[in-house]
Amino acid sequence: MISVEKIEAAHQQIKEVVVRTPLLFDPVLSERYNANIYLKREDLQVVRSYKIRGAYNKISSLNRSELKHGIVCASAGNHAQGFAYSCRKLDIAGRIFMPATTPKQKIRQVSMFGKDHIEIILTGDTYDDAYKAAMEDCREKGSVFIHPFDDEMVISGQGTVGLEILEDADFSLDYVLVPIGGGGLICGLGSYLRIKSPETKIIGIEPQGAPAMKQSLDKGERVVLENFEKFVDGAAVSTVGEINFSMAEEVIDEMVLVPEGKVCTTILQLYNEEAIVAEPAGALSIAALESMRHQIAGKNVVCIVSGGNNDITRTEEIKERSLLYEGLKHYFIIRFPQRAGALKDFLNDVLGPDDDITHFEYTKKNSRDAGPALVGIETKTKDDYQLLIERMKEKRINFTPVNDSPDLFHLLI
Repeated sequence: MISVEKIEAAHQQIKEVVVRTPLLFDPVLSERYNANIYLKREDLQVVRSYKIRGAYNKISSLNRSELKHGIVCASAGNHAQGFAYSCRKLDIAGRIFMPATTPKQKIRQVSMFGKDHIEIILTGDTYDDAYKAAMEDCREKGSVFIHPFDDEMVISGQGTVGLEILEDADFSLDYVLVPIGGGGLICGLGSYLRIKSPETKIIGIEPQGAPAMKQSLDKGERVVLENFEKFVDGAAVSTVGEINFSMAEEVIDEMVLVPEGKVCTTILQLYNEEAIVAEPAGALSIAALESMRHQIAGKNVVCIVSGGNNDITRTEEIKERSLLYEGLKHYFIIRFPQRAGALKDFLNDVLGPDDDITHFEYTKKNSRDAGPALVGIETKTKDDYQLLIERMKEKRINFTPVNDSPDLFHLLI
């Protein structure tokens, strides 16, 4: 584990630059889950995520000799922003390798935080491509690589989240729910709380489609995920850090996996009910509350809202994923008879009063008796789905449900 002394030293090192984010009681969530729910609002951080803590602590610890050839990172997200901001505050030249597929909005954000102290290099199609290019840069130029999580100074910086929580909490900490990507945040925070508040249960939260830490802990060694869901981009990694994994068993009491659709529902609820803009990884810990409802009843629970860098262009995707998860959106291949009035009969005789067609795609390419159409139907409640299925069977509609087809899902959104 990281020592308390190292985390306290990091706190002193970064406190003039990093925002001390609030620990806020959330009455809406507390009532919903019959517990005392508090949010550690790292989405209100200077770069809208906790990543600045570790990046600044690491970069500010480098001596003049180490900085001679500059510093480098590979990231398309929050680490790049924390790195860029640190370069500007410390007057250091940095190079940021990002995939060429990175959205322009993210590139602009990184550029805004770093200004003329950074150079952004777009290369390859994936993070792995950018990482390899950054490593090559380090070998060729002697530059220093700033890792997003697999580094003790970075972990110490992230640990200051735990220090602030404990200093600001005027109550006993029963549970702290922490999103996990590479493992830097939970290892830093967990190291501090394990010593200073040993009775606190530290719960690691991962997206269901990218359970790198859970699988590693279950197997007893670091696992590399060959295929994983990248939607919760701030917490979806192929493998956790080497240093991080070595600490994980000591600091993590329990792992919880959350479906990506549940994360989307949570993002929308936070925005609509509380005007909180959370990125997918930032909503992970709150999304986990539902599956822990009985466990946390009557307890004091802190959820880490790790970041708020949500891209507005993803809103439609988030809504779509939420509706699918909640059982309110359903896609079918329907083979309509090739006769006049077939669609009208479907609308009149099959659709319920609260059902709504939200997608209809039909092309007649041959002279067969039945032509396939891709139809999306939104229902008002989950129960309406079964009634819809019963009416389609009663009217002898030739249909195939396709919600579970991943290819179709990605084609739609």
